[in-house]
Amino acid sequence: MTFDQLRIFLAVAERLHVTRAAEALNLTQSAVSASIAALEAVHGVKLFDRVGRRIELTEAGSLLIGEARAILSRVESATMLLDDVAGEPRGRLRIHASQTVASYWLPAHLVQLHNRHPGIEIALTTGNTAQVAQAVQEGAADLGLVEGPVTQGELHRQVVARDEMVLVLARDHPWAGRARLLPEDYRAQSWILREEGSGTRSEFEGHLGRLGLALTDLDVALELPSNEAVLAAVAAGRSLSVLSRRAVGAAAIGGWVRLLPIEAPERPFALLTHPARRRTRAAQAMIDLMTAPR
Repeated sequence: MTFDQLRIFLAVAERLHVTRAAEALNLTQSAVSASIAALEAVHGVKLFDRVGRRIELTEAGSLLIGEARAILSRVESATMLLDDVAGEPRGRLRIHASQTVASYWLPAHLVQLHNRHPGIEIALTTGNTAQVAQAVQEGAADLGLVEGPVTQGELHRQVVARDEMVLVLARDHPWAGRARLLPEDYRAQSWILREEGSGTRSEFEGHLGRLGLALTDLDVALELPSNEAVLAAVAAGRSLSVLSRRAVGAAAIGGWVRLLPIEAPERPFALLTHPARRRTRAAQAMIDLMTAPR
């Protein structure tokens, strides 16, 4: 059993599709199939069943997934450690960021990091605040960037930027000309919100609490998993939403939506790190860049 065989097995197991795994690994389909066949032959087991045009994991294949992930994670950690011995920051930096941060604040900092330290390979994964915090907690991410509160108390949280929340409505909405909404207005309209676990959603729930309202007081028409989906739905109908000003800037400038201020404090963009895990020079370089005085 080799590391390459485990890497190929895991790619197929996660996709349950040989062709897609081959594309992801930049290998030929025949090379992927041959690697799986060799692994099965050496150990006398079947890892996949072929069911028509589909493949399914066997019991042995299902058992191997966890071990393969653990082994490859350890190999990656060892590689990162050796890369980190060099004086110049280099190696792979795994960053998980919530959607608003990843789309509207982080890219400029990633460009700066690449320009300063081209030897650092950046791997960016997006998710909501809860998913990002979990990745840092489990060691799947070296750094996390979120805009909402986290429940993992052992994580270190450092504010690196701030953001403003605004109320969003269609440009032809009857209330588009208002200066602001009153608390009783919130009950009179339907709402389109981000999904539970997102920082935007938790900030909106905090805003409602300051108004003496709860989410159950509102008519929630839809819950959607991205800022872009929420914006498109709001622009096409009569529902309202609350999003980051950073996320809606282009849509507002283009005249697709109207923005109203809300009485809410600025929300923080926060950096998450795990105090018990070793910090690489690549991670420290990114932290120094994000926290430098501006």
